[in-house]
Amino acid sequence: MKILVTGAAGFIGSHLCERLLQVNDIEVIGIDGFITPSLKHTKLRNLKLLLSHPRFQFHQVDLRYANLEKLLDSVQVVYHLAAMPGVRTSWGTDFQSYVDHNIVATQILLEAASKCSLKKFIYISTSSVYGEKTGKVAEDSIPTPLSPYGVSKLSGEYLCKVYQESYEIPIVILRYFTLYGPRQREDMAFYRFINGILHRKPISVYGDGKQTRDFTFIKDCVEATIAVLYAKGVIRETINIGGRERASILEVISILEELLNQKAILDFSNRLKGDPKDTWADITKAQRLLNYYPETTLKAGLEQQIHDIRFLDV
Repeated sequence: MKILVTGAAGFIGSHLCERLLQVNDIEVIGIDGFITPSLKHTKLRNLKLLLSHPRFQFHQVDLRYANLEKLLDSVQVVYHLAAMPGVRTSWGTDFQSYVDHNIVATQILLEAASKCSLKKFIYISTSSVYGEKTGKVAEDSIPTPLSPYGVSKLSGEYLCKVYQESYEIPIVILRYFTLYGPRQREDMAFYRFINGILHRKPISVYGDGKQTRDFTFIKDCVEATIAVLYAKGVIRETINIGGRERASILEVISILEELLNQKAILDFSNRLKGDPKDTWADITKAQRLLNYYPETTLKAGLEQQIHDIRFLDV
């Protein structure tokens, strides 16, 4: 089976590609546009193991300008992870990048996919499409994103559905809830917290720190994502992928202080625009369709991320 993964050099994409290649009959074509120059070093590190694998091909190319007809030749499954990430940076004139990479690039890829005979086109979305909700959130909850980033990802979902109806592309949508673990981007909260405590520097906490998240460990998320490959009855479905534990930001910091045996220096500032107070995934559908039961405790996952960051410091 030949699989195309967009965003292959990213945090999630690189883990997904490595896991796919553990299956003997799978070849992976990875695409990444390196659209954020500051992440180039990180992405090259993410690709290190992949580039030496005989069943992996890598193309550094912007999806908007790629020869997608050639790249999609003989491909049976597409995982579309490539996107401009981040809630904080999606406001103002920066939104144009989100339009270009999250909406326009998705439409161009779908247009190319409409000319292929795919088994599955798996679009990776986000819990940010839900906005502010109370309690567990199921997939039929009305999306009300709070940020331009959330709007851009929801627009990608709607594009997928339009192409599904008009061209019968076999779409599956996964909505990820707050991923963490080894290789997490340096601008993301857990990386900042761990790095700050390790180096005895103040760490920024937006709002009162009591906001809660459904934290999903990267390995659990990837297992759910791989399960879509073989699952039946998932075409046209939207599926939440959440974690084993929810916690507040202050609770996470407390766990990190225990693991690192070091007190954090907290620098509180205003709550971010577009940041929901709480997230909580109802994963009933993922359990039913994907046999998905996240295994990693928050503490165990944080231990693995700490090890990864310490390795970088060596």
